[in-house]
Amino acid sequence: MADEALSNAGLHFDELNKVRVLEPEINSQTTELKEECKEFVEKIGDFQKIVGGFIEMVDQLAQEVENEKMKAIGSRNLLKSVAKQREAQQQQLQALIAEKKTQLERYRVQYSALQKEEADQGEFIEQFLLQK
Repeated sequence: MADEALSNAGLHFDELNKVRVLEPEINSQTTELKEECKEFVEKIGDFQKIVGGFIEMVDQLAQEVENEKMKAIGSRNLLKSVAKQREAQQQQLQALIAEKKTQLERYRVQYSALQKEEADQGEFIEQFLLQK
């Protein structure tokens, strides 16, 4: 009855017979909740460490991807440059070929003219020698 009167007044005894304001069951539940909260906070801390490591790793990977992307862009630009240089070189060579063909044709005409001149001079020399 005394326990009931104290309980009605909001006072309780714990396992060490100390007077408490909370009921023993609620006190034990509060202690359990406190422990669970402590474990939860520790797990959240561990989780934050893991996530921090993951974010750091992803940032490093992103940096590597960015570097490779820049290398690829540089290589692509270099390839385009080389292709343009080859095209320009090909055009120069084609122009040189056309110039050399024109020069060859000029030399053929000149050679033909010189052969005709040689033949004419040879004929002239023969006639001159025959006249003597």
